[in-house]
Amino acid sequence: MFKAAILDGISIVQSDLSWEPVGRLCDFTVYDRTSPHELEERIKDLDGFFTSKCKITEELMKKSPKLKFIGVTATGFDNVDVKAAESLGIAVCHVPAYSTDAVAQHVFALILEIENRTGYYGAQVASGRWQNCRDFTFFDLPTHTLSGMSLGIVGYGSIGKQVAKIAEAFGMTVNVYSRNRDAALKSDILTLHCPLTAENEGFVNADFISDMKDGAVLINTARGKLVNEEDLAAALKSGKLSFAALDVLSVEPPERDNPLISLDNCIITPHIAWMPRECRERVVGICAANLKSFLDGGSLNRVDKIR
Repeated sequence: MFKAAILDGISIVQSDLSWEPVGRLCDFTVYDRTSPHELEERIKDLDGFFTSKCKITEELMKKSPKLKFIGVTATGFDNVDVKAAESLGIAVCHVPAYSTDAVAQHVFALILEIENRTGYYGAQVASGRWQNCRDFTFFDLPTHTLSGMSLGIVGYGSIGKQVAKIAEAFGMTVNVYSRNRDAALKSDILTLHCPLTAENEGFVNADFISDMKDGAVLINTARGKLVNEEDLAAALKSGKLSFAALDVLSVEPPERDNPLISLDNCIITPHIAWMPRECRERVVGICAANLKSFLDGGSLNRVDKIR
């Protein structure tokens, strides 16, 4: 029987789901987490495995002679050396478009927090500041309407398109980076939705930011390594950018000296845009479908070039 495992399954199933749909298809082992030094031992006798974040190198694959299938439990697959997998005849599958609505929703949760200050004002009420106010209303930070603002979108795939749809419903002007770079960079808010590649790593750097509109807001729910964090921190400190809101960082969990965490004008959420229960349930189902397709000789959601 096909022998497989999930190497870091806890982030997907948490306490409210299970990997049972995949387990029905094979001899399946569930590991909540796998550290780098445990990887080789755990995969060496497997026919296939699933992972979200484990770094899968050519060296590791070569030490697993039975390996035929790698399933990435996410849309991005930059943690797997796909070219090496192709050369070794190993299929690589991913889970596309499972979190489109959730990520777009999170983008606007971040934008609305910046422009409406709901968290801030909720905290002020809890601390007694409204109760002690002489007027019926209390405010000490301005809020803004999204209608009339412009939104630049870098990466116009399924998530970028859904973000554009929501933005237009708010009355925003949408500027797509691939169509009009200058208009996108001069937008009031710029949001990133492109995959991470060797070519674009760190492309949001000091030079890129210098071309952005003064006082603009940067949103990143894509990949942390798209952004040079030192340069972004400098831009936030100088006022070149008024705010940043990030769901991803270059190192996750972040290092304690990350220059963005201590800034008042930077909101960071812990890589949760993708994780509503409905999305995680979809991941499990698509992983099961990917493996079944592979076992049946199909190529569902393959990202390698072997067919």
